[in-house]
Amino acid sequence: MKVIIFGAWDRHTEGNTSLILSEDWQVNRKGRKQPAYKQSREHIRLVEEEGYKLMSFPMKYSDANKDEDGIRPAKIKGFEPRLTEKSLKRVGGNWYASDDALSNLLPEEVEAPEQFIEGASKTVTVNTYERNAEARAKCIKHHGYMCAVCKFDFTAFYGSIGDKYIHAHHVIPLSEIGQEYVLNPIKDLVPVCPNCHAIIHRTRPAISVEQLRRHLEERNGKDT
Repeated sequence: MKVIIFGAWDRHTEGNTSLILSEDWQVNRKGRKQPAYKQSREHIRLVEEEGYKLMSFPMKYSDANKDEDGIRPAKIKGFEPRLTEKSLKRVGGNWYASDDALSNLLPEEVEAPEQFIEGASKTVTVNTYERNAEARAKCIKHHGYMCAVCKFDFTAFYGSIGDKYIHAHHVIPLSEIGQEYVLNPIKDLVPVCPNCHAIIHRTRPAISVEQLRRHLEERNGKDT
């Protein structure tokens, strides 16, 4: 059996799905080419085209000391000597090792640390991050109500009942920021339909709007 093995960083893992390669990793944050990218891309090709089995093992990320430019290089804090067979999924320029159990969390949803039960009713805390309604309104005023990914327009499809309906997606998910920050409604928010919003957040890190748009364009190109 021919096997390709990738390490799965904990910071790039959501449930049982891990981001193992991205086209964004061709160069580092200093703009230098990553010599390992070409080899990793060839390993992906072997899985996609030559029938190699994909397996992964968990790796823990270490916050290494910053270099002179304040950038932390990726370093391994530890790993588990446990191989798991995975299937390969591609979304735009990202490749994921998955057992097909992608996350089903709703957009921006954060798993509740506890549940509060009162009588027959139950309240589950799903998100502790506040959203600014005024910022959302400014985002929509600038970008409009059409989905930035698939171009779906609720008013055009549903009529008046769909008027002025759209989700506002945080380009950097609130769950990853984890703190208050000064938000630019035009640059930091983008309108997306609920379907695209859910797919964007099925992985960790979240798929970017550009990556999902490219993924749809590639799929539509194959169908024509």
